[in-house]
Amino acid sequence: MVKLVIFDMDDTLYDEVDYCRSGFNAAARYLSKKSHLPDSVSVQAIADELWHQFTAGNTTRTFNAALDKFDLPYDMDLIKRLITAYREHKPRINLPYDSKMTLDTLSQQYDLALLTDGFLPAQRLKVKALDIEKYFKCIVFTEEMGREYWKPHPAGFEKILKKLAVEPCNAVYFADNVAKDFIAPNKLGMSSIRLIRPNGVHHGEPASPEAAPDHTITDIKDLPGLLEKL
Repeated sequence: MVKLVIFDMDDTLYDEVDYCRSGFNAAARYLSKKSHLPDSVSVQAIADELWHQFTAGNTTRTFNAALDKFDLPYDMDLIKRLITAYREHKPRINLPYDSKMTLDTLSQQYDLALLTDGFLPAQRLKVKALDIEKYFKCIVFTEEMGREYWKPHPAGFEKILKKLAVEPCNAVYFADNVAKDFIAPNKLGMSSIRLIRPNGVHHGEPASPEAAPDHTITDIKDLPGLLEKL
């Protein structure tokens, strides 16, 4: 019987691309305040180019490539400050209605927890912007434990199970990324459910049976019904 549902956050409760777009807008605004931009280069143009680079697959030199596009001078210190502006900005994101309704429903039936990887304070700022802290009896930011404890390490799951005194067989993990999300809960004996969001990034197939979820859905509204069957 399911007693505990542990949620992932990014691309599970909302579309992470919305956060990325918000972050690029914040970085562009920071650049406009700290650098003298030519009249021909607007803040929106920079934000759009950052987004273009990111969606084209340039996820490691996004800022460098965007600045190169406009022939804007920079050094590594500026790149680091732009990354910081991105990670520390107050995100303009909202919890989708379907996610809110699902959390409203499930919080009346199960204990809920949140387990999320990612840099701090970005993950904390996302939780605040989405206004979801109220739903969870336990929130684990794996970055607080150390980057080596990011998924697929089981430590975050074990911490939640211990704190809420729930056996793995009575817990479910709900997430999106088959590259890392389901390996640990599967090994621990939890159930695992994958959500494939239309705008999500991780649409690939699991690399091994150990990484495969027990169930897959394409609409978060289907989660309550599935949990009732487990």
